[in-house]
Parts: sequence; structure tokens; C-alpha cells
Amino acid sequence: MIGDPMNIPAVSIATAKAALIEQYADPVLRRRASMLWGPRGVGKSSVVQQVAGHFGIPLIDLRLTTIEPVDIRGAIYADDRQAKTVWFPPEFLPTSDLPEGILFLDELTAADQRLQISAYSLILDRRVGHYRLPDGWQVIAAGNAAAHGAVSHDMGTALADRLFHFNVQTAIEAFLDHGLAMGFAPEILAYLKVRPDKLDDTQAQLANDYLIGASPRGWEDISNVLRSNLSDAAKRVFVQGRIGAANAAEFFGVLREIQAGVDVMQLLACRPGAETAERLPTSLDGLYGLIYGLVAAAGEARPVARAIEIIEQFPDIRSAVALPIREAQTLAMELLLKRALERGLEAAVLASPAYRRYAQLRRDADGES
Repeated sequence: MIGDPMNIPAVSIATAKAALIEQYADPVLRRRASMLWGPRGVGKSSVVQQVAGHFGIPLIDLRLTTIEPVDIRGAIYADDRQAKTVWFPPEFLPTSDLPEGILFLDELTAADQRLQISAYSLILDRRVGHYRLPDGWQVIAAGNAAAHGAVSHDMGTALADRLFHFNVQTAIEAFLDHGLAMGFAPEILAYLKVRPDKLDDTQAQLANDYLIGASPRGWEDISNVLRSNLSDAAKRVFVQGRIGAANAAEFFGVLREIQAGVDVMQLLACRPGAETAERLPTSLDGLYGLIYGLVAAAGEARPVARAIEIIEQFPDIRSAVALPIREAQTLAMELLLKRALERGLEAAVLASPAYRRYAQLRRDADGES
């Protein structure tokens, strides 16, 4: 394959979400449909839900691989009064009593090609048969290209020319932000922070002809497994069955190191100073495990203040290998501040002597550079 056959620059799911929000806010642009391309599990469906939630508008989600062509076009019946056959539109399409909303046509490229004809009518003409989509509704479609390793039918240039296209790709920072917001297991976030290439291994999966591999959706499932009450043996079986044997083996190897590195709750209960320094992790995996564990635990004012004290002591770490202490400290403070602002706990941060000392050191460092 020469070049990029899609000819669309890649964007993160966060960038696509922001663009779709702005598009919907413009009544003219809203009438032009948009298409989200991307690999499995990248978040195409969830971002459309988030856009609808942002505006508080209805969302009609049609999974095109689960319906028949007649389901969109509607049923035909004989009208004796008009002496002709007419179409009854399906009940799930919006009517004039719902003037605004989003119609989401998911798995468009995988749908039966007869069904695509009806879907294309909604995209191209905003109508199908005698049904017309209300003016305030936006059509958003989603699907996979052949390069994503999923079932995919080619999209003709005539249809492609009627859409705004987004080539959505996995971005590790966006996934980590999403994971923090959704309360993913800290071990997952720490692992992917150190090994971002493991977020999505679709290309390696395709190259080896494997049935399953790692994906953003898969890591969300694994987070749920880790947070469950399953036995350790059962957890291993479920993780292997979700991301594959090789990925699972590497993950569990790192997981042991993260979990052995530090007990976050015990560290939060320690006194500042030597007692805290003795319990700080000495490996990179353990360090990031601590960071995400602290952020996850910082749901109230006291844990927030104590977490800041622990982060201040990162330079006390004594390790046989070089660790990115300053970068880790900056990341931990940024994540903790964001968490505190989301929870309305900024007063706990501002009242912390440890935070004021950290902020002064940063100002001094910036003044020297």
C-alpha cells in the first residue's frame, strides 16, 4: 500500500469530540453529515453519546449490522383512498415533535449493502422514501476502513464527497484522561503510561493473524476484571481471553511489580518524612502505579492534602536505576490538581504547605531557565 488511502490526517477522539460539538452548534454545518473512521474500541460510539449529552438532546443510535433494509425504509401498504401503495416510516426515526437531536448510524461500512442504500439516502438527502429528517437533526455515521481489520465495504466517492470525515486514532494521553475520569483500575493506567504501544496492537494482531488483541475497549474490560471479586486464577483467564496470551503474560508480569511496589493506602497513613521515604517505590512501574493510585484515592480533602505531601517527597526516592523523578512529580501534581478541581477540593490544595513549597520551587526553576 502506497501512502494513506484515506487521505485524512489522524486526530484523537478528544479532538473529534470538540469538533463535533462545534459542528452541532452551527445550524448550517449541522445539516452536513460527519463520518468517524477508526479501529475497534477507540471510542467512536461513546463520543457521539457525549456530544448528545453535552447539549442535552435526544440520540437515536442505529446499529446497522443488526437491522434489515426495510427497517429504515419502513413498511409498504395499500392506501385504498389514494389507490396507490405508500410507505409507513419506522417508529424509531425522529418526527417533527423532536425538532433537534443526533441520528447515529453506527457500523455503516459493515452493514449489508442493500441497507447502506437506505442509510445513504438519510446522509445524502436527509430523507428516505416519503420520510424527511427534521432540520435540526445531525447525522453522524461511524465505521471501520479495511485497514482496521474489520468487515468493511468500500465507500464510493460520491457518498464520501457529502461527508465531513474524521480519522480517529488511539491517543494514549486521551485514553488515560478518560480512564481517570471513569475510575479505571490504577494498575491499568500505570501499565499503559509506561507501555503506550500496548493500548492498541491491531497491526500486530493482523500481521500474526490472531483472533484477539489489545484495544482501548479491551483495557476497559480488564479494568472491570481487576476491580471484581474474581479469584486471581479467574482474573488471569479473563484477561488472557480478552487481550491474548502474550499481552496478558506481559501485563501480569508488570502488574506484580506495580502491586508489590507500594500499598497506596498504607502510604497515605504514614507520617511525612523518613517513614514515607522508606515506602516510596524504586522502579518505574511502581512509580507510575503510585501516581495513579494516589489520584484514584484522592476523593476527599484529607487524602488530597496527604497525596501532595507524598508527591513532594518523590526526590527522596533511592533507586538503583535512573527514574524521571521531576517528570513524574509534575505529572502527579497535574493529575491531582485536575482531580481536585473536578471534585471541588481546590481549597485543600491551596491550603497545603507542601503544594506552596512545590509551586515556589517550580517558579524558581522557571526563572532560572
